[in-house]
Amino acid sequence: MKKIKVLHLLQSNRFSGAENVVFQIISMFKETDNVDMVYCSRDGQIREAAKEHGVNYVPIQALSVTEVKRVIHEQQPDIIHAHDMRASFVAARACGNIPLISHVHNNNFDSRGLSAKSIAYLLAAMKAKHIFWVSESSFNGYAFHKCFEKKSTVLYNIIDVDALYRRMSEDDNAYDYDVLYVGRLTYQKNPQRLMRVFEKVASKLPDVKIGIIGAGDLEKEIVALCEELHLQKQVTFLGFQANPLKMLHDAKMMIMTSRWEGTPMCALEAMALGVPIVSTPTDGLCELITDGENGFLSDDDDVLVQKVADIITDSSLHSALSEKTKEMARQLNEVAPYREKIRRAYENCFEK
Repeated sequence: MKKIKVLHLLQSNRFSGAENVVFQIISMFKETDNVDMVYCSRDGQIREAAKEHGVNYVPIQALSVTEVKRVIHEQQPDIIHAHDMRASFVAARACGNIPLISHVHNNNFDSRGLSAKSIAYLLAAMKAKHIFWVSESSFNGYAFHKCFEKKSTVLYNIIDVDALYRRMSEDDNAYDYDVLYVGRLTYQKNPQRLMRVFEKVASKLPDVKIGIIGAGDLEKEIVALCEELHLQKQVTFLGFQANPLKMLHDAKMMIMTSRWEGTPMCALEAMALGVPIVSTPTDGLCELITDGENGFLSDDDDVLVQKVADIITDSSLHSALSEKTKEMARQLNEVAPYREKIRRAYENCFEK
């Protein structure tokens, strides 16, 4: 492949799941002499995360056609790799003749039928040379997915496990949380339900230690709900953590109550670290977790509560789940095939 420059375009100015995926992709291609990558998004918290990960970061004031055109003029990319539907839509309007790769990281519930979002994404899907979908449910969930089967690939997220452990070793502190939640405090993650589950867990295990890592537009509401449910003694809000891996490693388990997901990076990280997951049965989680074997899935709050309590109090169950979790992580996280699929998509951009 000839020397190329790839501009990764994202909407969020925070570091979370999709942003983590892009950092992983950039890391995978760092040792490749013929690929140069730039990360572009709205300025904010992501700037420090990019600096910490050694990622070349270019800020924009807004995810707009005008701003993206400005960055394209400055950076002169050969390919634009746009992440999620909105960034792909803006990129499609701004990229001109520059090849576009669209990468959908979520199962977008608001694009399953006729909607402004599903119709708007048609422009990006038609313009794109290739579309990556984070899961089968993400692909099948898009209203017009059958129109784009020939240029679509399901590309499950992975992580570099060796790099993960190296990064974890940068934190030499010890933590004693029984349960951790890692993720944004937003509607998608259903943090209100999370707090109701925690209330029931605390009634069973009054001394339980729970950590919440992440921030979001519902943060104030969830902190207030925590106080309303009298959980201040059990729950600690830890905010955004640039490197939460040691906290996660030391926890007995991780919990998720999402309404929808793609293939969550925090779940892959937890599994690689041997941390069992209890979750609602949403999309990508169903493809990562075999209920009762390497974690638990349920849409019943009482079942979620009981499984959380079981893992905390039964060391033999925790050990068995942890071992199975690591085993599954080893099967999932093969870097070479993942990188090869992306490299091939880039190469195909220049084929006539």
